[in-house]
Amino acid sequence: MSDHIIRGMALNNEVRYFAARTTDLVEYSRSIHDTSPVCTAALGRLLTAGVLMGNMQKNDSDILTLRINCDGPAKGLTVTADRNGNVKGIIYEPVVVLPPNKNGKLDVGGALGQGILSVIRDSGRREPYVGQTILVTGEIAEDITYYFMESEQIPTSVGLGVLMTTENTVEAAGGFIIQLMPFASEESIRRIEDGLKDFGSVTAHLSKGESLLDMMKCLLGDDVSVEEDIPAQYKCNCSRERVTKALISIGRKELTSMIEDDKEVTINCEFCETHYTFSVDELKIILAGIQKRED
Repeated sequence: MSDHIIRGMALNNEVRYFAARTTDLVEYSRSIHDTSPVCTAALGRLLTAGVLMGNMQKNDSDILTLRINCDGPAKGLTVTADRNGNVKGIIYEPVVVLPPNKNGKLDVGGALGQGILSVIRDSGRREPYVGQTILVTGEIAEDITYYFMESEQIPTSVGLGVLMTTENTVEAAGGFIIQLMPFASEESIRRIEDGLKDFGSVTAHLSKGESLLDMMKCLLGDDVSVEEDIPAQYKCNCSRERVTKALISIGRKELTSMIEDDKEVTINCEFCETHYTFSVDELKIILAGIQKRED
């Protein structure tokens, strides 16, 4: 079963939902960032939230960024996603070792500590929308739930999970977002509340091989329709062209200093760990282009 996202309606169209399996992309993220288990769980949850919330956007060109600034040992995280199931992310301190929390689980809240969750929606046509809330628990699902209620006034339930193997690889990862429509009935609200009580964890369902649709039926009952089913993947859009533009943006003075050092320059993409190396001659060509435009 490969990573994917489904979205649709439930309970007489009074509820909309999004659900994702993200096992492969979270494992890929773990492998490229070499994260410890608690950091894998933290980044994996935020990647899953990103791919779900990214799918909420209207246009293919819209970009969603989730950023956590915090005082815990993980130092912070950033995830970027689009409408089409592509997501990437970083955790600023990839190796944190903590004892389990009081529930015997990976202590993601302890790794993050106190901080701020920022949600940035960029349509490319106007100033990006930025919403912010405090970290309520640092467990991420609860923080996303609180964000929707406080910043967007949408009654929402969020479930996110990352299950590790004994070899510290990712066994299962995924999540869901459920949102009430404005006209939702008390009966539908009670059905969701009852479903959440009996649901257990996302990873418990996924690790048994359940489909996303079956998982949502366990939560919402049989009245669940699927309107979209698309692949999800960890995908970085960096390129040599983008890195060249970044070099241009640092300006003539900094480029001149690099050239005078007479050494090639290697720039690393923090999202995918791809290295881009520029020779002194290539730096001279970039500088000449800047000078031509400025003259």
